[in-house]
Amino acid sequence: MRQDVITTEWLTLRPFTAADIPWVHEVSMDPALQRFVELPSPYRLENAAFFVERLAAPGWDGGRRVEFLAEESGTGTRLGRVGLGSKGNGLAEIGYWVDPRARKRGVATDAVRAVCRWAFGTLNLEIIEWRCEVGNTASRRVAEKAGFLVEATLRRRLFHRGMRVDAWVGSLLRDEAYGRRR
Repeated sequence: MRQDVITTEWLTLRPFTAADIPWVHEVSMDPALQRFVELPSPYRLENAAFFVERLAAPGWDGGRRVEFLAEESGTGTRLGRVGLGSKGNGLAEIGYWVDPRARKRGVATDAVRAVCRWAFGTLNLEIIEWRCEVGNTASRRVAEKAGFLVEATLRRRLFHRGMRVDAWVGSLLRDEAYGRRR
């Protein structure tokens, strides 16, 4: 699959490269990210290398996983990450996180909107699903601002740090990505 670059008014969303490994390592040690994302702990540089070189980069082959690094177009400053994992039959699941220094600037919302629009057009998706651990209100706000409809609380649906935890789940349909609610 061709590794695309997506641009918005102020963001560039591009595939990860080996040069991003130190940044992924640094951001992944953030306590908020560690709290809500299933990451190794302690998080080592080799974990970041595994993510970039073994998951993010090769995921594009066959289209089973696409990962974008969000950077500020004017400066090239790395801001966050948005990824989609294919679940087959026109369905994918989205995940995202933002560098703590870039939070509360609309990075995640704008990046999620752009990646969803790209995915509906390029990957021929019908629905994108979002899940997060109950209590991750920042992720929920991003999903809702990006147009996702939060549909339910699923009991003990996620596995985090050796425990089952409740999950919020939502979805975005193709028409909704372009502002048309059914």
